Amino acid sequence: MTTYVLVHGAWHGGWCWRHVSARLREAGHEVHAPTLTGLGERAHLADPGIGLRTHVDDLLGLLTYEDLREVVLVGHSYGGLVVREAADRAPERVSRIVMIDAWAARDGESLEDLAPTFFLDWIESATVNGMMPPSSAATVGVTEPDQVAWVESRLTAHPRRTFSEPTRLSGAVDTIPCRAVICTPGGPMPFPRLAEEHGWAATVLDVGHDAMVTAPRELADVLL
Repeated sequence: MTTYVLVHGAWHGGWCWRHVSARLREAGHEVHAPTLTGLGERAHLADPGIGLRTHVDDLLGLLTYEDLREVVLVGHSYGGLVVREAADRAPERVSRIVMIDAWAARDGESLEDLAPTFFLDWIESATVNGMMPPSSAATVGVTEPDQVAWVESRLTAHPRRTFSEPTRLSGAVDTIPCRAVICTPGGPMPFPRLAEEHGWAATVLDVGHDAMVTAPRELADVLL
């Protein structure tokens, strides 16, 4: 049995992994899909003071209090920053990392340091009182009407500080085996390049950014 910890990206929550989690559990594995502070069912805690460090502490708390070991840490999009920093601080609990269309910073870098200009411009224009409201489901590759309704009813505003706060890494994370899953190989975000720069082997699923929603079986099969 393998223990998977699935970490969502910005504007999402643990809810987005529902179908992937079911597939992994059907295969006999333990699955945790935490929701980071201020998002999803924890949106009542939303605050512009929440930063990357808050979310890293969320994940470390789960690993510690559930005493999880030999974990496969899976990070989607912004969640890639969270899983890498948490793994760097607790490498003894992590057996491998999977980065799904994920941002991957080096020590001292933030998501904003890695993002293309058009995305930075959108973040700047969209931010209201330190929070970034969600955009449409189509922007993350979700277009099927039932899925659009499900996703858009659950997306929540996301604290801007998580994008500007630099990652803190000692280098321990780079000793942990890691694989990238690229879901938007021809898209405008730098996920393929980041995976290449870090030297990770990559699996390509051309299914849209929110693969856990649009192609949960295919994504779960890759994780398995």
